Amino acid sequence: MATMKAAVCTRYGPPERVRIEQVEVPTPQDDQLLVRVRATTVNRTDCGYRAANPFVIRFFSGLRRPKMPIFGTEFAGDVVGVGKDVTRFQAGDRVLGWCEGTFGAHAEYMTVRADRPLTMPIPEGLSYVEAAPSTEGSHYALSVFHSTGLKAGDSILVYGATGSIGSAAVQLAKAKGLKVTAVCGTANLDLVKSLGADRVIDYQTQDFTKDPERYDLVYDAVGKHSFFKCRHLLKPKGIYVATDRPLLHKPFMFVPVFAWWFLLTGITKIMRGRRQMFAQPRTDPEGLKWLREQILSGAFKPVIDRTYPLDQIVEAYRFVETGQKIGNVVIEV
Repeated sequence: MATMKAAVCTRYGPPERVRIEQVEVPTPQDDQLLVRVRATTVNRTDCGYRAANPFVIRFFSGLRRPKMPIFGTEFAGDVVGVGKDVTRFQAGDRVLGWCEGTFGAHAEYMTVRADRPLTMPIPEGLSYVEAAPSTEGSHYALSVFHSTGLKAGDSILVYGATGSIGSAAVQLAKAKGLKVTAVCGTANLDLVKSLGADRVIDYQTQDFTKDPERYDLVYDAVGKHSFFKCRHLLKPKGIYVATDRPLLHKPFMFVPVFAWWFLLTGITKIMRGRRQMFAQPRTDPEGLKWLREQILSGAFKPVIDRTYPLDQIVEAYRFVETGQKIGNVVIEV
């Protein structure tokens, strides 16, 4: 059997649990592509699965150890093989995509179902490095617009506008015709303005929670604030959306059962019509079709902080977990 280089994680834990090993090249099933991976990313999703944080991840990815030891949720590369039932792609096509659940992108080769909604051709003129981070942040950001009923002309505040999700949310919100206020640090004001924000708040010089403006939606793209601190920023029927559930990161035995019920329903508090929700990627055919159009047309362009070679993926994990990255961290394979 042919072998390939891959970042393998057989036990949950810190970045050091990931090791570069030689493993067998996977064989595509009838409905799959075999992709020679040229670039992938390390993102919050990968970090969560690798560390099994929150603990409930184990119920999906393996209770004692990862069922899928090669992580990686985004990829860009070349099709080198196709299953007999595949008609959308052929060998030689350049493709990008999102593969949470099946994973495998942290390797020289991977298999992926050809009919996944976010498996698509790489737009002309886009490099593998530029294409790879197109789907994770945008997929999470998309969930906000298709679960809250926002419409053109509504207003949104994005906190954490420089992360992969936040920077995607600013761009996609503008593409939806929303009025966007973004929150970031001093060093990144120009960057966030260039993404299309109508107004930018520097959190290092101004407490954005005291902003006199009122919004249809406040989006915490980094999961660091709370509904209670931000609720007065909302209009009477406004929604606060967070990308994280802080209590889920504590061992489940210390969280009261009633709190789990509220957290997992996605709405923890209703106050004078205002409410809180949590962002989760959705299988929404119309939404994913629209997102594909934004990526393929170049209307959405992911922000890239830095790149690492596959051999330095542990360092990439460490950097992502500092919480200091701007946009995306790309791995060149």
